[in-house]
Amino acid sequence: MRRLVILLVAVAALAAAVAGFYYARVDERYQGFGGTEQFVEVSPGSGSRAIGRALAHAGVVRDELTFRMAVYLTGTARELKAGEYRFAGPSSPKDVARKLARGAVYLRPVTFPEGLTVKEMARVFESRGFGAAQAFVLAASDPAALRALDPAANDLEGYLFPETYNLARRAEARTLVGLMAARFLEVFDDRLRTEAQSQGWSVREVATLASLVEKETAQPEERPIVAAVYLNRLRIGMGLQCDPTVIYALERAGKYTGNLTRQDLRFDSPYNTYRYAGLPPGPIAAPGKASLEAVLRPAKVDYLYFVSRNDGSHVFATTLAEHNRNVKAWQKDFFKKGTR
Repeated sequence: MRRLVILLVAVAALAAAVAGFYYARVDERYQGFGGTEQFVEVSPGSGSRAIGRALAHAGVVRDELTFRMAVYLTGTARELKAGEYRFAGPSSPKDVARKLARGAVYLRPVTFPEGLTVKEMARVFESRGFGAAQAFVLAASDPAALRALDPAANDLEGYLFPETYNLARRAEARTLVGLMAARFLEVFDDRLRTEAQSQGWSVREVATLASLVEKETAQPEERPIVAAVYLNRLRIGMGLQCDPTVIYALERAGKYTGNLTRQDLRFDSPYNTYRYAGLPPGPIAAPGKASLEAVLRPAKVDYLYFVSRNDGSHVFATTLAEHNRNVKAWQKDFFKKGTR
């Protein structure tokens, strides 16, 4: 009996010593990986044992048992979340456990400015290292996400909302495209859809005209005026004559050289608003919220024309004679001065 008691005491002492050893380690900062950063993927459903093993293998913690002790002491056993985590520099096991409990997964931002086409967005996607541009184009060719909103859509051109998205390092193109389409649905909400319906516009028509506005001006105060110009033209059956629609048509055909010529203005495409009256078949780029709202809430002006001041802004006119004077002043004479 005495030997048993001694054995139990010894075992208890050893257990206490081991626990104390690991207890002391949970607050020690450690880095067992080379370089400045290390990534660890935590799979869904992983327990603290598997996670600790992965962290130890990656050199984020000294060993599995220390991590499990940290999880126990921080009370985070049921809170550890799946995802990819980035570790930079030494961390204590407690800090690591809390990080996983917060779900502080590593995300990278990718920004899509207003006015980009799907192909241009695809190049941004590839340039940020997420994957091949073609994968993005392929994902955007499926209009299922917007089918209820626009039954006529053949793809998601104009419906991938332009803003900054935070993505996991290995995010797939279809995941991002899904987020962008969902964001468009959030922005073009019930209120805007009701406004469009009350004015006799379909969502596709609003998005299409908004894409023209987006391509023509980046000046916030000009968007409602440019929208009004196009709406005034549509009202009287006048051609929109929007240069970006010709560029878009040429790009679709692989014929745009970067310089728009008089010959290009005669290019036969339903997107060419110099040849065909009314709106083009669909959006030519991704409009932002301001351009969508500008179409539904245009400025109350009679303008039918505008020409660039060559600084990003435009001068507007109601009559052709006035417009011709503006063209002479801001295009012909302006560039003549620049060549002297």
